[in-house]
Amino acid sequence: MSNKLHVDIETYSSIDIASGGAYKYMESVDFEILMVAFAFNHEPVEIVDLAQGEQLPQRFIEAMYDPSFEKHAHNAVFERQAFKKIGFDIPIEQWHCSAIKAAFCGLPLSLEMVSKAMQLEDKGKSATGKALIRYFSCPIKPTKANGMRERNFPHHNLEKWEEFKAYCMQDVEAEREIDTRLLRYKIPTFERLTYDLDQRINDRGILIDMEMATSAIKINKYFAEDVFNQLRKLTNVDNQNSAAQLKTWLEDSMDKDIKSLAKDTIPALIEEAWPGVVKDVLELRKKASRTSIKKYVAMQNCVCYDGRAHGLFQFYGANRTGRWAGRLIQLQNLRRNYITDIAEARAIIKSGDYDLATMLYDDVADLLSQLIRTAFVARENYTFAVADFSAIEARVIAWLAKETWRIDVFNTHGKIYEASAAMMFNLPIEAITKGSDLRQKGKIAELALGYGGALGALKKMGGEDMGLTEPEMTTIVKKWRKANPAIVKFWRNVEECAIQAVRTKKKVYSQFKNLIFECNEEVLTLQLPSGRKLFYQSPSIIKNRFGSESLRYKGMDQVTKQWTYVETYGGKLTENIVQAVARDLLAYSMLEIDKNGFEIVMHVHDEVVCEVQENNAKEELDKLCEIMGQEVPWALGLPLGADGYTTKFYKKD
Repeated sequence: MSNKLHVDIETYSSIDIASGGAYKYMESVDFEILMVAFAFNHEPVEIVDLAQGEQLPQRFIEAMYDPSFEKHAHNAVFERQAFKKIGFDIPIEQWHCSAIKAAFCGLPLSLEMVSKAMQLEDKGKSATGKALIRYFSCPIKPTKANGMRERNFPHHNLEKWEEFKAYCMQDVEAEREIDTRLLRYKIPTFERLTYDLDQRINDRGILIDMEMATSAIKINKYFAEDVFNQLRKLTNVDNQNSAAQLKTWLEDSMDKDIKSLAKDTIPALIEEAWPGVVKDVLELRKKASRTSIKKYVAMQNCVCYDGRAHGLFQFYGANRTGRWAGRLIQLQNLRRNYITDIAEARAIIKSGDYDLATMLYDDVADLLSQLIRTAFVARENYTFAVADFSAIEARVIAWLAKETWRIDVFNTHGKIYEASAAMMFNLPIEAITKGSDLRQKGKIAELALGYGGALGALKKMGGEDMGLTEPEMTTIVKKWRKANPAIVKFWRNVEECAIQAVRTKKKVYSQFKNLIFECNEEVLTLQLPSGRKLFYQSPSIIKNRFGSESLRYKGMDQVTKQWTYVETYGGKLTENIVQAVARDLLAYSMLEIDKNGFEIVMHVHDEVVCEVQENNAKEELDKLCEIMGQEVPWALGLPLGADGYTTKFYKKD
């Protein structure tokens, strides 16, 4: 049995960790570790009060440096980086994170939520604990009542300080309990290696062009002032930033009730308005409602002394599939760029010349939004090599379901939208031309229908905006399913296997690609071709609203963000499987890319960004695409392809 050292710390910094992130938080000159709570294996928890002069015991110090001791913490990157600040540079490989273990097992990431989900009594984050963190770990506003001080020290409230120490010790208990309860579920070596790589990528960070980001914020300020001045002239409303006041003016002007002026409601109102003042006001409101600069501000908040942003990726952030989630700047939802003169536009914004920007571009807010990507830059004498998988989810579902005609498409020309339309409408592929209505129908069908979607999915994907009627969309659904019988069969098979596993509590083997379903009293697991498992906590079989058997499990409700029962079905399980396999392919490629000496600085969805030397960038890009396109040992027969480009600043090519 491994020797384990369970650790939790409480700290102080004047940097806001929510906006700045852990790396920036610890760069503050006033950063300090206030206390360290720890426990060896199952021994009682101890506390060291560093803020009041206590010293770390020799046994603790020796264990920290001893590679035979596993260091355990919840969100271990925080403890790892904090201890590094005081001289304990412990390799990533020795740290074990209970947050990651919980997410791997289909549980929430946060200690508070996982404690609730696992019903850990009197353990985990609490409202009292959060109040104590605000009192001792954050700056305070100087007032006469507090003697104009800027922070609270232990002697300012010794009773609260003792509560804070007890709270820190309680977190060690919670982390250890999570570790104990999940001990039976092993994280595969492949996942452990991927986590270690993820930590190195977060440590490496990515360079931010702060001159560009700062100029973008300044130009947006000028633009907003212009928009509000124009709104004031047109409406005479006192506060142009007040949605309520502007809504009242629009209701009077349009003689109708307006429920909201949210960004997504404006286009419909613009369509309805007659040309003139009201339409102009709505157009201005649309421009004002843009969130163009939020990511630029996030860059300012989290950039560190080395000019780089660190900690932008959350391993297992989407814990149903294991995909990464974005943090701080949120790289997973960057706006695409469509402008052709992107280098010129970027140079104008970076120069801070607002008059030139407004003279050359109609919508400066839209321009700033498109240019967010370009604030990520390669360091001197380096450039970015950017490579991404081609149509990865479409390839994965074809391979999993053994839809042979689709696999043939990816092994040859790769034009899945054209091929799909040809199959649906029984035409030669040559008849499906780029930009044609048939190709658009093939494209929308591919994007909307792969996971059991029907009429509603086509509408959500923009079918009505294309001018399609409900009967036309219903016909597209029927034709797509008829053209893809193996995929339709796959949906049904995975649902049947999952329900059978829950009912019988025995292993159930799918007829498709090494998918294995297994259920015990507490969890349903679904083993993927990679060997990794997806976890569904507290599964049960219920009757759904259609009167059929249905599977439910406990998970995070994406709307309420609460831990509750979630119903699922064959199409949704298929989506989980496909996205999880695509994630495993990305992880496998990233490990291979890392082994080949590349420095990964960023990855977004199915795309990998590396910093490579400018003098041999083309050769490095070719090698990168070759690695991503090579056959994966556990996915034999899956046709992979990757395309890429080189660029000094990040963009969508």
